[in-house]
Amino acid sequence: MRLLVTGGAGFIGANFVHQTVAERSDVQVTVLDALTYAGNRQSLDPVADRIEFVHGDVADFALVDRLVAGSDAVVHFAAESHNDNSLADPTPFVQTNVMGTFSLLQAVRAHDVRYHHISTDEVYGDLELDDPERFTESTPYNPSSPYSATKASSDLLVRAWARSFGVRATLSNCSNNYGPYQHVEKFIPRQITNLIDGVRPRLYGSGKNVRDWIHVDDHNAAVWTILEKGSLGQTYLIGADGEVDNRTVVGTLLELFGRDADDFDFVTDRPGHDLRYAIDSTRLRTELGWTPQYKDFRSGLEATVRWYRDNESWWRAQKESAEKAYAASESVIG
Repeated sequence: MRLLVTGGAGFIGANFVHQTVAERSDVQVTVLDALTYAGNRQSLDPVADRIEFVHGDVADFALVDRLVAGSDAVVHFAAESHNDNSLADPTPFVQTNVMGTFSLLQAVRAHDVRYHHISTDEVYGDLELDDPERFTESTPYNPSSPYSATKASSDLLVRAWARSFGVRATLSNCSNNYGPYQHVEKFIPRQITNLIDGVRPRLYGSGKNVRDWIHVDDHNAAVWTILEKGSLGQTYLIGADGEVDNRTVVGTLLELFGRDADDFDFVTDRPGHDLRYAIDSTRLRTELGWTPQYKDFRSGLEATVRWYRDNESWWRAQKESAEKAYAASESVIG
């Protein structure tokens, strides 16, 4: 298989490339990545001699058409994905998440190439903290930020191209990922790297917001399951039953670092902060036979802490600029 992976130098995409190269010797991987601030070529260093890397934008129609024409399948990870950044400037989110997806859909349509679209549970909005329900494939879309709105838009484009033009597509909406190679602007790696530096963690609002956590390796194993076994035109939700509130995540990290449970600070909540996400992955598990390997969130978190401790050279250069951006956004919100 000749596989094109967009956003393959980003967090989830890079881990997908690593996993694919390690487990599937019959797959030839080409990575397309624009190397914006969230893409890091170093994330692919361990597999650099076993893949082809193309520096480019998914919204470059000519480039995308050429790469898709030489592929048997496309997995589309490339996206702008940080909520705070989308509130500051939605423009790149529309360009990458909407126009980039449109570019890919036109190319896979023209060349009849299998396509899998990576999305997020944030397109469904949020749930009340005491709501017994979870998101399913039939939950109505209700995005609450420019980021989630552009991801919802891209999902709808995929569904329309599959129905109207017969594009051989599947979609997946996944819960919050954690693991190696995640940019330090994100919640878990930010807390880990702050603790490594001896800085007190910060929590938005009351810290009661709940996320449904999944290890990135489990997400990517599910993507391969869908790519190989999924029904065309269908959406599959990916989750590992990992609902944890943000205060508990920070408390667990403090424990892993030998710090007091209350050794953190609250900061003013961000606008439109979703309360709770929760994924029901029954279809994926019963129809396709997927199950997560990381069933204990604490052990997965402990492994992630070890990775950031052992790979400071990978994240250190990102840290100063990320913290400056947070300081600016927190001063505006406050």
